[in-house]
Amino acid sequence: MKSKNFETNAIRSQIGRTENNEHSVPLYLTSSFVFDDPETMRAAFADENDKLIYSRFDNPNFTDLVDKACLLEGTEAGFATSTGMSAVFSTFAALCKSGDHIISCRAIFGSTHSLFTKIFPKWGIETTYVDGNNPEAWEKALQPNSRYFYFETPTNPGLDIIDIALVMKFCKAHELICIVDNCFATPYLQQPAKYGCDIIIHSATKFIDGQGRVLGGLILSDKATIDEIKGFCRHSGPAISPFNAWVLSKSLETLAVRMERHCSNALELAQSLENNAHLDWVKYPFLSSHPHYEIAKKQMKLGGGMVTFGLKGGLEQGRRFLEAAKGFSLTANLGDSRTIVTHPASTTHSKLTEEERLSANIQDGMIRLSVGLEHIEDIKETIFGALEKSK
Repeated sequence: MKSKNFETNAIRSQIGRTENNEHSVPLYLTSSFVFDDPETMRAAFADENDKLIYSRFDNPNFTDLVDKACLLEGTEAGFATSTGMSAVFSTFAALCKSGDHIISCRAIFGSTHSLFTKIFPKWGIETTYVDGNNPEAWEKALQPNSRYFYFETPTNPGLDIIDIALVMKFCKAHELICIVDNCFATPYLQQPAKYGCDIIIHSATKFIDGQGRVLGGLILSDKATIDEIKGFCRHSGPAISPFNAWVLSKSLETLAVRMERHCSNALELAQSLENNAHLDWVKYPFLSSHPHYEIAKKQMKLGGGMVTFGLKGGLEQGRRFLEAAKGFSLTANLGDSRTIVTHPASTTHSKLTEEERLSANIQDGMIRLSVGLEHIEDIKETIFGALEKSK
């Protein structure tokens, strides 16, 4: 059944039942699929029928996950990959050609930055970084070979909010393909397709899974674009495993409920941290003090599960804070049911130079919190205790 309501679609959307009439979609743990006769097999390889061939590029669990994600994001088609970074890489590798130019907002994930600055230039693909909230800079970055505009919103880790409608106006005016990483917001809080975004990418490893169990990525777009990306992925092999696809599809069923709790915890924590004597600043999209608060309220349902703040003691206090935050997890992930604390300058964005970090608004004292589902009073107790111990 298709509903106007996100929660119902997330729970009731699934592929057709087998002859066993199962209630929950089964696992299809098979590397390949068999054919009844040689002619059916020939036709499958010639794309003359829709028979399944090999789980490197198709599997019922892929279909179940992708169909649900497309329904929730409002796109026509999609492809599931092994990780979020394979989704980013595969999108550009499938669509770009030597000589193409990418305009990218400066505040992006560290590994995406490495693709743009270390990998793609070897193939003759160049990137110009711009301030995500400065349309004049976008105009100045335009080149005759500009083909793509890439951004995250909210950004990782700085939680900047970029006006999707404004980006789309720019992209349409200059015939650019708009690619957005919607990982922090998830389909529940934000649907960029409503604004006309061409391609939406997710690291499903994060809030979509929600419990730190499996890796996965999603690429969502129109059918023609996805067909082109599928062709690349079919031969390069970044497909998600059937098991991970099954887990992520089940995870989508509880996404709305989990995000409501993540967001309420994060907002209450951010409010309690404002004007704290140990901090220079606190940033959360639904705090009225956020510089892009009005944009966030316009395009997001809630403020998300991420909070950042700046320690007055800089890099050294950042290290002491991590040591003192014993009730949280120190891990290279986010979007988990457990609260995770990260010091981006020494971990996720450590490959960037100091100049690059500062240009992306990543200060030495920045702490990134992925606020979990624990009781909010326990989260606050751990935070305030760590602040006091690390001063």
